[in-house]
Amino acid sequence: MTRARARTRTLPAAGAGVAALLALSACSSSDDSAAATPDSSASDQLSGTVTVFAAASLKESFTTLGETFEKAHPGTKVTFSFGGSDSLAASITGGAPADVFASASPKTMKIVTDAGDAAGTPVTFVRNQLEIATLPGNPDEIASLEDLTASGLKVVLCAEEVPCGAAAKTALDASGLELTPVSYEQDVKAALTKVELKEADAAVVYKTDVHAAGDKVEGVDFPESAEAVNDYPIARLKDAPNSAGADAFIDLVRSAEGQKVLAAAGFLKS
Repeated sequence: MTRARARTRTLPAAGAGVAALLALSACSSSDDSAAATPDSSASDQLSGTVTVFAAASLKESFTTLGETFEKAHPGTKVTFSFGGSDSLAASITGGAPADVFASASPKTMKIVTDAGDAAGTPVTFVRNQLEIATLPGNPDEIASLEDLTASGLKVVLCAEEVPCGAAAKTALDASGLELTPVSYEQDVKAALTKVELKEADAAVVYKTDVHAAGDKVEGVDFPESAEAVNDYPIARLKDAPNSAGADAFIDLVRSAEGQKVLAAAGFLKS
C-alpha cells in the first residue's frame, strides 16, 4: 500500500516535468519563429530610390527588372541612367550619386574599382556577343564581317573606348580586316539607331540590341564574334545612398528570375 501511494504521489511530478518540457519546447518554437520574422520581412522594409547606372545594351532587360523590383518592394523606385559604360564610369568617379553600376566590360568596371568607388568585388552576371545589324531584308546581302569592307557601304561602329567598339575592333583584328566606318558612336544604341533610321547600311552591335529592335533591322551572325564576347560585371557602389536597395537589386539581377529575363533578351550565361 505504501509503495502504491508513493507511486501515486510521483505521477503528478512526472506530469509536471512533461508539462515543463512542453512549455520550454513551445517557448523555443516561439523564439525561433520570432527570430525568423525579421529575416522573412526584411525585403518588405526596403524603401526609397535605387539609382542604377547601366550599359545601354541593358536598357530593355533592366527596365523590366526595375518594374519587377518595384512590385516586389512597394515603396521603392528604381531609376536608370543608360549609356556608354566608359561615360558612366567617368560620371561615377566624378562623384555622380548612384547605387549600382552594371558595365558592359571588365575594363570599364575597372575604372570604378581602381578609383575605389566599388563596394567589394564586381560579379559577372551575363555575357554578350556581337552581331551585324543590317537594313530590313538585308538588301546589301551582307553575309560576313568582310562584306562590311565593300566600297560604298555605309557602316557604323561604336567608339573604341566603348565596350561594343572595343569588341568590334577585337573581331576585326582577329579576321585581319580593316574597316573605316562613316561614324563612331558613343554607345551601342546610337550605332543601332543609325541603321533603324536608314542613315547607315549596317552596324556592328550586340545580339541583344538586334533582338530588341525587332523588325526594324536584320541580324547577321559572323564567326569572328566568338573572339570578342563581353563579360558584364555588376557592383554596388561604395557611397551608395541606398545600399540595402542596391544589394536587393543586384540579387534580383543574379536570381533565376533575373537570369530568365536577361536570357530572353539574348544575353549569354556568365
